[in-house]
Amino acid sequence: MAAREASGVSPGNLTSMPLTAPDTLRVLAAVTLVPAVVNHGVIGLALILLVLGGCMVPRALGTTAWLDAAFCSAALFAAWAALLDWYVSVEWLDLAVHTVFTALLGLLAWQLLLRSGVLAEPTTLLAARLGAVVFTTTMATTLAALWEIGEWLGHNHLDSSIQVGYQDTLSDLAAGVLGALAAGMLAAAVAAGSPQPVTATVEDEYAR
Repeated sequence: MAAREASGVSPGNLTSMPLTAPDTLRVLAAVTLVPAVVNHGVIGLALILLVLGGCMVPRALGTTAWLDAAFCSAALFAAWAALLDWYVSVEWLDLAVHTVFTALLGLLAWQLLLRSGVLAEPTTLLAARLGAVVFTTTMATTLAALWEIGEWLGHNHLDSSIQVGYQDTLSDLAAGVLGALAAGMLAAAVAAGSPQPVTATVEDEYAR
């Protein structure tokens, strides 16, 4: 309960939250649903709906505007890069997206964990930073692995043009782990301030 109050978000007031700058990105994602369906059919529909759903997560968490905007921008870019086959024409783009987007996923997962109140309150700054690195990196790496599983399922059951393979999967996972480590280091970096209460201090840093 305290975590929800700290974020200012609860299921009852989510729909009454004031509009923010990143909301324009959610509107943009909704608008691009039309060309996605027209030009790419069911695959385009599913992908943009996934983006729309994902873009609601930072809003529901009440996270800081820069993280909200970065996540929504990255999600929208990643989806359209796939639909337009940019990953095929630009060799390094796939790894760059895996690195950046996994890092953003890790930061959102860490925010969710903080606000859920499932972790014990750290009593020292060192404990807070270690917790941030370990949990953020672990969650982001897990999400990177699930991403690869999703690509494999999509290739086998939805669209064979989705790029999969031994080298592709390993390189994507390596990029994801790199992004996960970056997210862990960033989460630890904002765990600054007085040792008591550390969790509240971390949430304040994210909310700025």
